Amino acid sequence: MSSCQKTATIDVIGGGLAGSEAAYYLLKRGYKVNLFERRPSHDDHAHETGLYGELVCSNSLKGKGLTNACGLLKEEIRELGSIVMEASAVSEVPSGNALSVDRDIFAGEITKRLKSFPNLTEISIEAASFSENPTILATGPLTDGPLLETISKISGADGYHFFDASAPIVKKSSLDFGVCYFKSRYEQGDDSYINCPFHQKSDFLNFYNELVHAKRALLHEGDDDYFEGCLPIEVIASRGPDTLRHGPLKPMGLEIEGMRRPYAVVQLRQDDMLGECYNMVGFQTNLTYPEQKRVFSMIPGLEHAEFVRYGLMHRNFYLDSPRVLSSDFSFVSKPNVFAAGQLTGVEGYVESAASGIASAIYLDQRLSGMPLCRAPEKTMLGNLLNYVSRFPGKRMEPMNANWALFPGVKKEDRATYAKNSLEIIKSWRGLLPGY
Repeated sequence: MSSCQKTATIDVIGGGLAGSEAAYYLLKRGYKVNLFERRPSHDDHAHETGLYGELVCSNSLKGKGLTNACGLLKEEIRELGSIVMEASAVSEVPSGNALSVDRDIFAGEITKRLKSFPNLTEISIEAASFSENPTILATGPLTDGPLLETISKISGADGYHFFDASAPIVKKSSLDFGVCYFKSRYEQGDDSYINCPFHQKSDFLNFYNELVHAKRALLHEGDDDYFEGCLPIEVIASRGPDTLRHGPLKPMGLEIEGMRRPYAVVQLRQDDMLGECYNMVGFQTNLTYPEQKRVFSMIPGLEHAEFVRYGLMHRNFYLDSPRVLSSDFSFVSKPNVFAAGQLTGVEGYVESAASGIASAIYLDQRLSGMPLCRAPEKTMLGNLLNYVSRFPGKRMEPMNANWALFPGVKKEDRATYAKNSLEIIKSWRGLLPGY
């Protein structure tokens, strides 16, 4: 991408993945960017730092392979110059077939790259309204307060919400490696995960019984609208013990040589570059902190686990995008404001980043005087954005990248579709301003 001097100043509100991607794209195009981020002076009870691009729920950016839906989306945004993909390259930690990163190094790299641009102005306040500048609104699902009121006024709608949760993180040095062992599922070529096996059915059922009856943190009445892709472990458990054994505690592929397959297995994934902290995979939770300590210490090998961070629940807001946004993701009632990221209804870190790039591209097209050229269909990016902007039903549910967005594509055909999708993205990139 070539850079040229631009006269417009653009406001990007929100320094998460979507805002970082949007700012990075526009800065490289030569625009002056005002990047608004309320952290760290404002505590949203989810983030821990003031760094741009901080990951909250997990250090995993999902699968790497092109036949994995999110893996394909990652390669598509890499072709578009994604700062997330650039930062992940220097912060990756072992995680089998998934892309996982040291969260601090990852966010630090994004922050360093953005701050390197002289045309960036950082504004550390909580935005409550919009200026007359072209604006990309990327405040994410934790949007609240006066800004949420402003959004409701200009959209004429309240939007929707669901509840999401994050998983605990434990210290490796506090685990019992007389019980735990390293192994990746199905011999992926490395031993990236720490596995905590329930060998006895009775031990598992004791843990299960305590889990489903454990005390949960209080939510407002009726606030139990969860996102199916990130259910709290206790909610999954409430659907029956086998739901755990066929889900996050699935033992298949985690056998130890000379021993029979465990009855259930809890996996831990490396969370930092030094390998000192591990995330409890699939254990996002709304249990109270004392109950997390009590119940999760029943897991074999975690009897004396030291928790670096407990899991927590947070409310996620998103727009009724098909009705309040135009096809370029600008607000129908305020065309100089574009929405990006999870605020639009995409769900997931990579999906949020992809949406941020797309909104920046659409804004750049408008300011460059060219007709709107949307992300093409037959790509993961194009299909995801089409779902968000054109969903015909009454209530749009948040959407991850997935192969169901490609109607009629069979599993055995995914590699071919992925190859074609990348070629289409490259062709689209060549039509964009500055390429």
